Amino acid sequence: MRPVFILGVFIPVAFALRLADASPEAVFATSALGMVPAAALMGDATEELAARSGPGIGGLVNVTFGNAPELIIAIFALADGLQEVVKASLVGSIVGNVLLVLGAAMLAGGIGRVRQTFDRTAAQTQVGMLMLTVIALVIPSTLALARHVSLPGVNEIRHGFAHDIQEVSLAIAIVLIATYLAGLLFSLRTHRDLFNPAADLRDTEGTWPVRKSMTILAAGGVLVALLSDVLVGSIEHAAASLGISQFFLAAFVVAVVGNAAEHYVAVVVAVKDKMHLAVNISIGSSAQIGLFVAPILVLLSFFVGPTPMPLVFNVYEIAALLGAGLAAGALVSDGESTWFEGLQLIALYAVIGIVFFAA
Repeated sequence: MRPVFILGVFIPVAFALRLADASPEAVFATSALGMVPAAALMGDATEELAARSGPGIGGLVNVTFGNAPELIIAIFALADGLQEVVKASLVGSIVGNVLLVLGAAMLAGGIGRVRQTFDRTAAQTQVGMLMLTVIALVIPSTLALARHVSLPGVNEIRHGFAHDIQEVSLAIAIVLIATYLAGLLFSLRTHRDLFNPAADLRDTEGTWPVRKSMTILAAGGVLVALLSDVLVGSIEHAAASLGISQFFLAAFVVAVVGNAAEHYVAVVVAVKDKMHLAVNISIGSSAQIGLFVAPILVLLSFFVGPTPMPLVFNVYEIAALLGAGLAAGALVSDGESTWFEGLQLIALYAVIGIVFFAA
């Protein structure tokens, strides 16, 4: 049993504390910890199902379920009208994958080695997708500023925008989804020799039967959905009790627990000197959040929640997105990494965390 599943003891504890009307911070903490093994369970089932289904259907499976925990959490927050929490969680996922996960992978993999290498073409393709993500998410905010519309505040739950900005966000969301699907075609069909994570992740003992994978995937999805309801329902009161903004909790706690399984895998493969795979996991996951999860949430917001959610972020989120994109592009452009480069990325993540906490 992987160490991450030890945290499964917090799943029943979270439900029990909620039923007992325990303190919001205790409910939030236990549901966040319980989310980690539930997300890991979904991740394992998705990998097994994708490997057995082949690259084409496997890509579709990964699109549908790869970031399912983050998507489920965000849908519950969206239904509760916590749009700024949703956006902070999205930014936290992108920044966390690029800085914390990639940095930890470079640091762990670089210890005892002079340098690690990875395919520059594949890495630059991933960075290109990431930069497209960052720019596309930032541009609607410049439109709002140009029209003298204020950006969301850190302490806001939901910020109202005119219909034209909502429609622009909808159009951008459609473009991003189309681009992501084209990226799947590029990585899984026309240039799949550059992207072969499945071959590196497979164990020698074989894959799970499809029925087992689907059953575990469904069970993990139910657990994530139930825990998301508990987590989102406690975040507002937990933030108030702890004296911490919902903005910080969403960006640096909720975002991390939803990606915990991917974080673990990226570091493990880097230690095994498979840095190309760690780069694909970390940067690729960030691109998937921006090009698939965020646009899907924009589309869903027209049907779920009180009002549509435009892709307009606050100044802290914009700065974090731009900083993470530029740092990742600069450090992977040469196709090599060292432990000190990993430390630099983690240091930047810590700096952003300090500013978000103080905001």
